[in-house]
Amino acid sequence: MHLTREEERILDGEYGWACQTCMRILVKLGELYGATKLIPISSAHISGVSYKTLGDAAIDFLKAITEKNAKVKTFSTLNPSSIDPYLTDKLPRNLVEKQFEILKLYEKMGAKLSLSCTPYYEYIPSKNSNLAWAESSAVVYANSVLGAWTNREGAPSALASAIIGKTPNYGVHKPENRKPNIIIDVSFQPENEVEYGALGYHLGEIVKDKIPLIRGLKNPSLDELKQLGAALASSGMTNMFHYKETLKLNEKLEKITVEKQEINSVIEKLSSSKREKPDMIFIGCPHCSLEEIKFLAKLLEGKKINSKIEFWVCVSKHVKKQEKKSIEVIERSGVKVLTDTCAVVTWTRRLGVERIMTNSVKAAHYLPTMNNVNVIVVPLRECIQISTI
Repeated sequence: MHLTREEERILDGEYGWACQTCMRILVKLGELYGATKLIPISSAHISGVSYKTLGDAAIDFLKAITEKNAKVKTFSTLNPSSIDPYLTDKLPRNLVEKQFEILKLYEKMGAKLSLSCTPYYEYIPSKNSNLAWAESSAVVYANSVLGAWTNREGAPSALASAIIGKTPNYGVHKPENRKPNIIIDVSFQPENEVEYGALGYHLGEIVKDKIPLIRGLKNPSLDELKQLGAALASSGMTNMFHYKETLKLNEKLEKITVEKQEINSVIEKLSSSKREKPDMIFIGCPHCSLEEIKFLAKLLEGKKINSKIEFWVCVSKHVKKQEKKSIEVIERSGVKVLTDTCAVVTWTRRLGVERIMTNSVKAAHYLPTMNNVNVIVVPLRECIQISTI
């Protein structure tokens, strides 16, 4: 991989150990994937923020690089943590203190404490801009919906790119690698967010790391595309999908037709619990948009949540501030609106939760293994019907 003179000096340690370590990560990654150079990025989105998923070893690394004055060189946002103000008094003090320590380390580096998996609601990247984003759902959304360019970074490479301000030029940073190489014909119209998510999940299992063109969807909303992409990234390894049929295609591409029955099977498979009263209802994976918050407020207007059910809605601080009236309606019903975290990356079992109902296929994929809970997957409207009195 060709490095500029300045990049070579960073690699040789002339800018300090922290920058040298980050450059080594990027060079090794570039060599692994055949990159010929590094390219500047306009932003980084860093995962590896929740103490629940991160652990103590990663804290030691963050301490080491901050002690060597590591600073982000480009605008950098953070994924959700394991706590928000509502949870600080409900979880063991040592866990809360560890999480605050992580946040202080990232803040010292100059990262923005956005603590959301949907950074694009507050900071919209320019079309065709190069990014270094971790968080698979945000990567797919950025590439597929926003038209930005980012590979699916891991926590170490996203952090390294944030500090160096560059990323290896491979994968979907190259135009030729963004073209669809498999065609998916959808024979039905998904009726709600769960069916869009299940469609994405099914496609992820089929396409693996290929880039699909999904044909047959009629005017999907941005929130439906978000759910589709988040689930696609959960079951597969692709960085993006296409859904507009104006592309010029190679007619020799493999074509697969998806039937409604296959989507129903995905929903049934991911619902590890029977349709009975849940301990918790969780909405906001990925974090809710302004439109989703407004719609939820409309559904909850004048209603009250059963006090025996913990009902969480997770959003970014930005969205919560933007839609105060809707948030007030939601909270009046008994729903808890959380920021900075989500049910997947906090300790729900420590709160006595064993069964979670959600409208997110992505959450349904991760919750059983990461939180040791049973899951029920149903649309938002049904979540409201089951939880209100």
